Parts: sequence; C-alpha cells; structure tokens
Amino acid sequence: MKATRIAYSKDLNAAKYGQLEEQARRLGRVRAMVWARYGSPIRDGVKDRTIRDQWMADGTAETFGVLANAWKETVRDAVADVTAHREAGKLQVRKAVHRRYKDDSQRKRAYTDLKHGRWQEDVFLARMMRKHVKHGKSRMANQIVVRSDQYSTWTMADGNVWISIPGLKRRQTTAIPLNTDVAPTGTLRLILRDGRVEIHYTIDAPDLRQTRPCGAGSIGVDKGYTEVLTDSDGVHHGKALGTLLRTESDHLKTKNARRAKICAIAAKAREAGDLAKADRIERNNLGRIKQDRRRTRFESRVRTLTFTAVHTVIDKAAHVVAEDLTRTFASRKKLGKNTNRRLAAWPKGVTAEALNSVSERRGSALTLVNAAYTSQVVPCCRILGKRSGDRLDCTLCGGVWQADHAAAINVLERDGDPDISLYTPHTRVKQIIQERADRHRTRLPVQDSSPAGRRANHPIRAAMLNK
Repeated sequence: MKATRIAYSKDLNAAKYGQLEEQARRLGRVRAMVWARYGSPIRDGVKDRTIRDQWMADGTAETFGVLANAWKETVRDAVADVTAHREAGKLQVRKAVHRRYKDDSQRKRAYTDLKHGRWQEDVFLARMMRKHVKHGKSRMANQIVVRSDQYSTWTMADGNVWISIPGLKRRQTTAIPLNTDVAPTGTLRLILRDGRVEIHYTIDAPDLRQTRPCGAGSIGVDKGYTEVLTDSDGVHHGKALGTLLRTESDHLKTKNARRAKICAIAAKAREAGDLAKADRIERNNLGRIKQDRRRTRFESRVRTLTFTAVHTVIDKAAHVVAEDLTRTFASRKKLGKNTNRRLAAWPKGVTAEALNSVSERRGSALTLVNAAYTSQVVPCCRILGKRSGDRLDCTLCGGVWQADHAAAINVLERDGDPDISLYTPHTRVKQIIQERADRHRTRLPVQDSSPAGRRANHPIRAAMLNK
C-alpha cells in the first residue's frame, strides 16, 4: 500500500510562482490534448510511449513550449488518468455482463474480450461501453509532474528543505523553499493553489508502520454522524464531528444564498448592457479563493478528527468489526431539506479510509459486515425495536438502548453470522431477523402478561438487573 505525503512551499516570491503558473498552464494544454484525442473509449489500449513517439515524429511536441521531460511525464500521467476513467466504466460493463449471461463460458469470453480491448467486436459490449464510458476532458492547468531524477533537494541552516525543479528553458531551474525538514522522494506532483505550491509524493506503507501497539480482544464499531464512531462498549469517539459538519453546512447555505443574489445582479447588469458592472461584480465579489481555502481547512479538520477517533478505537482492540457502507439503502423517511443537506456532508468515505489505513499500520485486523438493520435491532431481545432519534426501545421487554451503541453490538455479533453475509440483500436480512425473533418468543417463559412481568421474566434483562 502507498501513502501520500504533502509538503508546502514557504514564503515563495511572486516571480517564482508566476514562472510555475506559466509552466503549469502550458502543461495543461498537453493534458487537455491527451484527453481530447485519446479520451474516447474506442482508443482503448493506446500507450503513452506510442503517443510520445508520434508527437515527436510529426512535430507536435515542438508547439508545447516546455522541456521534453516535462511534457512526457504529463502525457504519462494523463494516459494513466484516462485508463483509470475507462476502467471505472468497465466495472459497470462487467456487472451488465454478469446480469445478461447466465452461462459461465459466455461470461468468461465477454470478460476476456473486455480485458484485452476486443469489446468492439461484440455488439452488446460495444453498446455497454458507449453507455458507461464517456469521452472525458481535462481543464486542469495547475499541475506539474516532475520525475525523480529531474530535481534536487538540500537542507538550509534553519533545518528546512529546499527543492529545485526544471524551468521552462534548458539549464534553468526554480528553487522552492518548503515548510518541512523531510525531503520528498520519488515522482513529484506540484499543485499550484492560491499563491502556494503543494508538493505531493508517495511513500511505502511499511515505512509508516508504527511501533504503537494495538489493543487486545474484539470490538464492534458503528459509524455515526454526531460522532465518528461508537464502539460496542458504549464509548463515543470523535464527538465533535456532528457540530463541525452542521456548522459548515449551515455556513455554506447562507453563503451560497447571498452569492446567488449577487449572481442575479450581475446577470441583470449584463442583460442591460452594463458589461463593466457585470465584470466588476464577477471579479471582486464572485471569486472562489476564500471558499477554497475554507474548504481545505474544513476537510483537514474532519480528517484529523476522524483519524484521531480511529486511533482511540485501535488502542482498545486487535480486531475491529465495522459495517460496510459502500452500498446505499433507500430511506422512506422524509427528513427535510435541511437535514438532508447536512447528512450530504457526512464523510463516511474518510471514516472507511481511516479504519483501513490505521488498522493496517498498527497491526489490527478489520472485518466488514452487512450493515442492514444493525441500528434497529435491540441487543436484549434480538427483535426490531422502535427507534426515535438516538433512542431505541424494545417492544418486548421494555428495554431502552442508545441506537449507536446497539448498532455497534449488533455489528460485532454479525461477524461470523452463518445466515447474514456481507452481500445478503437487506430484504432477506429483515426476514432472517423476524424469523429468529419468532423462534425466540416461543421459548420465553410467560408467567405474567403485564409489561413488568415480561421484563422480569426475560433472561437477559434479569441478568442486567442482577448486575
């Protein structure tokens, strides 16, 4: 596994940043040309070296105005992006093949043709490729890819690292001061944002393996909105997540509403022929520099909070069982536009990334289980309870549970469940839960028909009371 590290420029003067901007702009034309000519699905299988040789032979390379290594690395990177875009579409085509063909030999033949680029010979595959793989385009003009042997680094007296990369002309370099004492290695990706340069580079995950040990035993976790995780012991980790997401979402609502009014004024001015006023409004009032900076800070805070919460969970357990939220389940509840807007900012992908990364680095095992109805089953009686917000009531014994805590317990118990696998449909999961609840009810001793009697006769409830 690879991990990405980012170093930032420190006190970079405007002249150097201008040179880097011009270089990134010219390389952006190269990237856009690759997408325009080879982004179509019918150009499947074209290699970056083939493109390089062709452009050097027909004189296209001479029009770029950059050094050879710079545009060649850009071509390689753009072709990799095109390939990734095409493979993502092929994943949907494979699912369509699986649904269409029932015979294994037909499926294998279609998979082979798709893998080796012979899908144009099959009418069905060609139609699915046209449907799921669109012709992409690129407007990116703020990145520079530098090969590992094309830059040099050194450390100044204050301990900070400087990096020197090739410029627009031969034997012309640009020195960039960094805010770190660790020199970047490997192929670099320079991203220019708001007068600052970000240097992205990758390192091997074994280099990140920590000596900090994990805990012992097994624990189940439920991914939440108000907090990052809730474990099966009832402990909430990352409690500030909900407040952070709600504050940012409400700020964006107010900000975008005001921005829409200004956009309307600019549009009216342009329709009335007052182009100077419209251009002035767009230049001074409709920029995105502050918005992008705030978004970057918000994402950094969310990632820091999430990874910190996951570390506290790994401190307790050597085996973590979590719910798989890659599949979405349609909700019949109408939560309102404000609630839906806030839930749209839920960073469950960051939580999943943190669980995978931290558990691997610290030597803890991670198991994903089916998430269907985990927050609706009461652990005391194993039946579907009545949920109201964070409260989950048992309709059989009268027990009251915190919904996230109950979900974490159910997630832990679902590990190794012989009937509910990771890919069991949620309709079948509900049916299994109801069948088990019916069998459980027939074995309960019925000595008193009152709610108090039912609670007293319940074995799990009685054990909890005896404690």
